Amino acid sequence: MIDPAFLYNRLKQYDVEFFTGVPDSLLKDICGYIADNASAQNHIISANEGNAIAIAAGYYMATGKIPLVYMQNSGIGNALNPLLSLVDEKVYSIPMLVMIGWRGEPGIKDEPQHVKQGEVTLDLLEAMKIPYSILGKDEIEVETQIQKAIVYVKNNNAPYALVVKKGTFAKYTFKEMINNTYELRREDAIKQIVNQLTGEEVIVSTTGKTSRELFEYRAELNHAHHSDFLTVGSMGHANQIALGIAMQKPNKKIICLDGDGALLMHMGGLSIIGSLAPKNFIHIVINNGAHESVGGQPSVAFAIDIPKLALANNYKMAISVVTIKELNNALKSITEDTCPALIEVKVKIGSRDDLGRPTVKPKDNKVAFMKNLE
Repeated sequence: MIDPAFLYNRLKQYDVEFFTGVPDSLLKDICGYIADNASAQNHIISANEGNAIAIAAGYYMATGKIPLVYMQNSGIGNALNPLLSLVDEKVYSIPMLVMIGWRGEPGIKDEPQHVKQGEVTLDLLEAMKIPYSILGKDEIEVETQIQKAIVYVKNNNAPYALVVKKGTFAKYTFKEMINNTYELRREDAIKQIVNQLTGEEVIVSTTGKTSRELFEYRAELNHAHHSDFLTVGSMGHANQIALGIAMQKPNKKIICLDGDGALLMHMGGLSIIGSLAPKNFIHIVINNGAHESVGGQPSVAFAIDIPKLALANNYKMAISVVTIKELNNALKSITEDTCPALIEVKVKIGSRDDLGRPTVKPKDNKVAFMKNLE
């Protein structure tokens, strides 16, 4: 395995000292090392991967130096437009390194949302005509790969990708983990929300641990899972899935369980929800101020006023809560006249070590959910 310090220092020797991107579980050790060692000016955790490509392009034009963008391979979709219409050789011809965590690598067991993405990751890079190396696990090999990548981006003023397999980096403990003293954890908030339901509502939950914790609590209560759509992939899009349902099922109360990182990734969704003003839409953002599922790197969500953002986007009600009592009171206060409504629940980071994963396949979840909506 590669020591994150080794890669970081080798990159700096080639004057690569600016990093931006969205944290990934396969890259969490190198991302953690970057977060602990790069200055705030030289490390930006972006809202989404396309933003990261744009930030890197701006950095290059301001400095003439090569930036590095990191992302999970699921983020290639967000990055594709600026990769082809901004930094490509036939447009502005901007050099950069792109480090991509290869979730769903063929032959390696992974979650269902990563399987297709893993199968086509290299095909996508080849279709975009972005050359790549699959990062090795030997320092001598990695040194050669970095040198090759640097030579390419400098000679061609174009991107070069470093694809990272599972287990490439040695463990690094991130020192700047987000800590706070909020009363609730995300799982506590989810349980309180479920406990307030009548059974007639449906939930669309965001990717990551939110859907996993919802699934396990339903199982603990011996509830069926047909009232919940578990958005296991498509980070940032759960609230728009919920909106699509809400507009077609006006007599059904639709609850979106969102996350802070997911909300930030595609914040424009707030504007569409507010403009359509569905009277059956409840948007609950569980905010722990971090990308917890992929290493705990901070998001900027504690530094912004999410309820004010919702109100500015024509939500009828928006409130921030931090206790069980406040959450329960907020849920009870919602009526048709206060929807679309947003509740931000500020929680502390953390989850159970024994947290499982949904045992229902995504296709089966969809079929049961659709039957419940009929």
